[in-house]
This record gives sequence, structure tokens and C-alpha cells, in this order.
Amino acid sequence: MIKVFGHKSPDTDSTGSPIIWAWYLTEHRKQPAEPKLLGEPNTEAAFVLKKWNLKKPEIISSIAAGDKVVIVDTNNPSELPEGINSADILQIIDHHKLTGGLETAGPIDITIKPLACTATVMHNLMGPHAAKMPREIKGAMLSCILSDTLEFRSPTTTDQDRKLAEELAKDLGVDIPAYAAEMFEAKSDVGAFSDAELLRMDSKEYNVGGSELRVSVLETTAPKVILDRKASLMKSMEGVAKEDGADQVLLFVIDILKEEATLLVPNDLVKKIAEASFGAKVTGDTVVLPGIMSRKKQIIPMLKV
Repeated sequence: MIKVFGHKSPDTDSTGSPIIWAWYLTEHRKQPAEPKLLGEPNTEAAFVLKKWNLKKPEIISSIAAGDKVVIVDTNNPSELPEGINSADILQIIDHHKLTGGLETAGPIDITIKPLACTATVMHNLMGPHAAKMPREIKGAMLSCILSDTLEFRSPTTTDQDRKLAEELAKDLGVDIPAYAAEMFEAKSDVGAFSDAELLRMDSKEYNVGGSELRVSVLETTAPKVILDRKASLMKSMEGVAKEDGADQVLLFVIDILKEEATLLVPNDLVKKIAEASFGAKVTGDTVVLPGIMSRKKQIIPMLKV
């Protein structure tokens, strides 16, 4: 049985895409496959599973030597389970930059496209079989696109992502603004999470100028709920960084509606990073970065230490 999974701290794309591709492999390539998760899905992804009556995939933490796997929505070993380089990696489908570090036993099928969403890449790969997707798989695909594009607000959005989302919505009888608002409301419902859980909820590890950074983003339509907790969040950053082997946690609170990010500034290192990376003038413990929406396109490429 092939295991299909995305990255740790699964968001909607890393929850929905394994489900989509496992369906395709099983139904149309006749290669039995099962979707897996590398952690609890975030609140938006959990909403999407319930909305489209999709079973939550099993959560796994490691891979056994020789396990047949397909990796989606990442190619970064730090975002993958223990033992990944001893697995039999069959395929990688992604839309992020090529990180390097994965080892394979032989040549594999790799598709990395400059699109906003892994699910859009998958739709291309399916060809005519895409028309045979059942309603719940189409719903997952639409949800992935709306999430990763922030309802087309993100600068990563391509015409292809938008066109596919609009076609899927029409086919499903879904009003995009109304459904996206439901998704973002679910994403913004983070009151039950601890500070450490929030800091890890949607985070990725990067080495920038020799410093190990955990770069976290929280996309929300209610930024005040998170920013009201800034003192405790900043206090928790040191512990999370230490536990995760990072030098610093960076937390960007993305205001989906205002299309801006607020970076928490707990110390001089983050102040230095903010000013060097974004040309910002930092005078307090937060700094607003207008127009910043995408970690992949607007945050990571700009980071300087």
C-alpha cells in the first residue's frame, strides 16, 4: 500500500492533496494508496474534512525502511517524517522551491510547478481522469486552492489556479466568497490552542544566513484575537525555539481582509531581521508589513539576518 502525505503541521493543502492523490492512484492507476497526515490538521483543514464528508487520514510520525511513499506539498526533509530517506519514494508533487536533501533508491517521478496550490498541479497530472473526480474530491480540491490563494488574494495565485477553482465551484454549486468566508472563519478559530501550538500550527524551518529560523504564519480574518495574546506568544517563543532546535521563531499574523502582515518583535534579533528584510522601521514589539501575504513568495525570499 502506497502512503501519500504532505508536510508536518498540515494545513488544508497538505490535508486535502494526499486524499486527492490517493484517490487517483487507487482508482485510475490501480495502485492501492492511502492518505496519511504528519500531525493534526489545522482548524480550517478540519472544517474542510467535515464539510465534504471526508475521513480524516491516519496520523503517522515515522516511516519504515522500504515503505512505498508519495510526497506532496513539500520536498523539504525537515518537514517530513523520521526515516524518509530509507523509504521507497515513488513520486514528489509540489509547488515550493526545490530544497534538496532527499535521497531515493532510483529515478523517481518529480513534478514541481510554479502554481499556488499542489491540488492544481495534481489536476494537471490527472488529465482526462480529473473529470471523473467524485463530489467530495472536487470539494477537497476547491478548498485547497481557496486556502492556498487566500481566495485569490495571495500573490502566488495564477490564472490557472483561479480558473480551476471557478470551474470546480460552478460544478459543485458553491458560491466562492461565501464558502471562502466559512473556511477563513474556521481558520481564525484558534482560541483553544496553546501559545506553543499556535507558534507551530503553520510553520516551516529555514536556515537563513547560518541561523535556524522557524517561520510561522497565522492567516486570519480576526487578527486581534491573536495579537491580544502577543505578550504570552513572545514569551513562549524562546521555549519553542529551544525545543525545536531553532535560533528564533518568527510569527507573522496575516490579516486576510486588510492584506497585510503583523510581525511580532520580541527582541533585537527579530528587529534586525525585520529592518534588513523588509525595509521596515521598528519602534515597538510589532511591525505592520503592508501587502505581505505569502510566506513562500514574499517572506522567505526576503529574509536576511
